[in-house]
Amino acid sequence: MRINALQRDVIRRHVGPFLFCSATILFLLLMQFLILYLDKIIGKGLPFWVILELILMQVPSMVVLAVPMSVLVSTLIAFGQFSEQNELTAVKAAGISPWKLMSPILVLGLLLSVFMAWFSNWVLPEANFKAKSLFIDIRMKKPGFDLKPNLFYDGIAGYTFHASRISEDADTLHDITIFQDQTEKREQAVIGARWGILSAIDESSMLELNLHDGMVFRYLAAPMGEAQRIEETKFGHYLIRFDLSDLQFSRTNPEIRNRDDRTMSAQAMAAVRDSLNEIILQDLATMMERQSLVVLRGEPLPADSLITTPIRLSNSDSSGAAVRTPYVTLNRLRTIDDQRFTTLQSLQIVRNAIADIEGIKGGVQWRFERMAQYLVEIHKKLAIPMACVVFVLLGAPLGMLVRKGNLGFHAVLSTVLFTYYWITIIQGEKMADRLVITPFVGMWFGNATLAAVGFLLLYRLSTERRLKDLWS
Repeated sequence: MRINALQRDVIRRHVGPFLFCSATILFLLLMQFLILYLDKIIGKGLPFWVILELILMQVPSMVVLAVPMSVLVSTLIAFGQFSEQNELTAVKAAGISPWKLMSPILVLGLLLSVFMAWFSNWVLPEANFKAKSLFIDIRMKKPGFDLKPNLFYDGIAGYTFHASRISEDADTLHDITIFQDQTEKREQAVIGARWGILSAIDESSMLELNLHDGMVFRYLAAPMGEAQRIEETKFGHYLIRFDLSDLQFSRTNPEIRNRDDRTMSAQAMAAVRDSLNEIILQDLATMMERQSLVVLRGEPLPADSLITTPIRLSNSDSSGAAVRTPYVTLNRLRTIDDQRFTTLQSLQIVRNAIADIEGIKGGVQWRFERMAQYLVEIHKKLAIPMACVVFVLLGAPLGMLVRKGNLGFHAVLSTVLFTYYWITIIQGEKMADRLVITPFVGMWFGNATLAAVGFLLLYRLSTERRLKDLWS
């Protein structure tokens, strides 16, 4: 009964810090999102419910980060208070091991890991997919916000824009080039200007572009059989109006867009990975079928010499008779022209075979990288939720050994530990995507190292022996 009371007390000490830390971390992540994307949302005349929906679609990705870190902070605080008040000494004197003391928290951490794994596999991909689609719809609301320096923009039908420099307010453009497509009402043209001002007409769906100091090259229709005529016109001021009625904000069906690894469940990614593997096997089988080589008897030559300088057939023999070569097939031909033709044809076959092999090799390499990316995401959906258990194994003994229960100290300590964990996740993902390490190692390295440290600290706490005694 005493053990149950202690376990209930430990659980009670976890609830408050866990909820507080979760709310605090979610708030900080939300503020970070608003700081990064507020300028792309505000000022486009979007309905409030659209902005609210976009923010809510970002919450699942924040929850995946906030929950494991909150588990670490609350575990450090709860067991730090337990040890700071000398309750740990009394528990040990009663013969209760730290394992029994932290067992209910381990069970809760395991249940939370199962829930977060389900959340990451089903809720998070759908939220990411809808947020991505909504971002695209918002981006198309006003083209001026989509113009980027030195990049072509074709968001308005019939026009392609290019500007070397754009002001911070996205209104003043410098060194502008506009490619105007041909329609029934206008000719094809290329318009260039030193600078221009982009502005919206109030209470309308029209957009004005006032160009200054430029030139228009207009392609005029030419009669049949005559050369294309180009009309060149210089201007000091030139006004273009664009109809943006088709670009006003509207919701599109997200299902018409393709999904990537961040917007798919583990089952869907596993199916795509199997399909890529089947394609690799088919490509390899096709290559083996095409490149079946027949080895002929004769004196062999190095492969490099066959490709670069295969056989030198002299033209000095005016009779055109065949010459002696190291290859049986060529020696059976009667004329040097036949030998030369056969040699050139053979070289072409070899070069085509090499080109086919290089092409298949590039395709196989790309598919292997794509398979690795999908496998990384599958492991990530399990590794990050499993951190809830790992952080209990690490936080409980660390909190009891540190013997401090204040929030500030443990917030700093947990930030350091979680930073290390997140660095291993990010770097492991990059290295696994590049096939430097396996996806399993890349995603589970942080969990393995922190769990090992937690077991070592538990050994130190349970046996009162120093860690160096493990090697003695």
